[in-house]
Amino acid sequence: MLSPLDYFLGLFSLDIGIDLGTANTLVSVRGKGIVINEPSFVAIEKKTRRPIEVGARAKEMWGKNPKDILVVRPLRDGVIAEFEVTEAMLHHLISKAHEQTWVPIPRPRVVIGIPSGVTEVEKRAVFDAAISAGAREAYLIEEPVAAAIGAGLPVQETRGSMIIDIGGGTTEVAIFSLGGIVISRSIRVAGDELDEDIVQYMRTKHNLLIGEPMAEKVKTEIGSAYPLAQERVMTVKGRNLVTGLPSSVEVSSIEIREAVSRSIDIIVDTVKDALDDTPPELIADLMESGICMAGGSSQLKGLTERMAEEVNIRVWLAEDAMTCVARGAGRVLEDYNNLRRLLAGLERGSTRH
Repeated sequence: MLSPLDYFLGLFSLDIGIDLGTANTLVSVRGKGIVINEPSFVAIEKKTRRPIEVGARAKEMWGKNPKDILVVRPLRDGVIAEFEVTEAMLHHLISKAHEQTWVPIPRPRVVIGIPSGVTEVEKRAVFDAAISAGAREAYLIEEPVAAAIGAGLPVQETRGSMIIDIGGGTTEVAIFSLGGIVISRSIRVAGDELDEDIVQYMRTKHNLLIGEPMAEKVKTEIGSAYPLAQERVMTVKGRNLVTGLPSSVEVSSIEIREAVSRSIDIIVDTVKDALDDTPPELIADLMESGICMAGGSSQLKGLTERMAEEVNIRVWLAEDAMTCVARGAGRVLEDYNNLRRLLAGLERGSTRH
């Protein structure tokens, strides 16, 4: 039974769901939906380590910053690489979410999506960062669970459902039935790896040195995992490794598809491996319902077509695929009792301050 204090806090608490992503961090507030979608970048002073800019403003400085300013991506492969910087980013985002509400209580309840393959030490780092950033209660939820809830999959029903969540740092594959995860896989190959593939391709094939921002732009504009109805061409600018001078090269979507093929093959093989271990009755369910894809990198052109061809099951992209984890995390506190079994591990990772 709830104490009077718990009842009061429940009435007026600000409930926040956070997708703490390698590439983007999204914040969902109960009753308002997604209120923040910012790149996971922080610009800091080199000497004092004091944050200067967070999010989109910091990303604009990426690769263009002077020597006394560092532009940091505090999360790598879905986990915290820079604890203090992550804490500052979370504090900024939680404060920004507060500005958009009337809630008088300054310390919110927070649910944060994390990759399913992280260690206990990595989980603790995320949890500690949330508490240090001002959360009253902090809960951790595995990203494939949050993504499935956010995408509206029937995870608590008898029939099986499957999610492939491809973010910036990790790819999560999970198959659900009866409110639990039957099969799961997590690999640290995702959007960042595709960017690195493009950087290396331009270096070896065209002797052109480009940065991650340019590689990301190339991936977004002409990258694909499956032949396009009309192939595209783009001019890529960088530094010629032979002359050392500025140079530009025209590349096609066919070339970029070749560049990212290794990482795409790893993701496809991971999905095949998960299906290979899936009970036949669940396979029958999946053949009827299909496979849902979520996450920002799942929006790569032709990826659903490539995946469907490889696994011989219909594959579809979730509505607003990038926000699925944040929306799912936000729904957890709204409907905690109904989702209790699926989130059995959630309570063990929580605390109150």
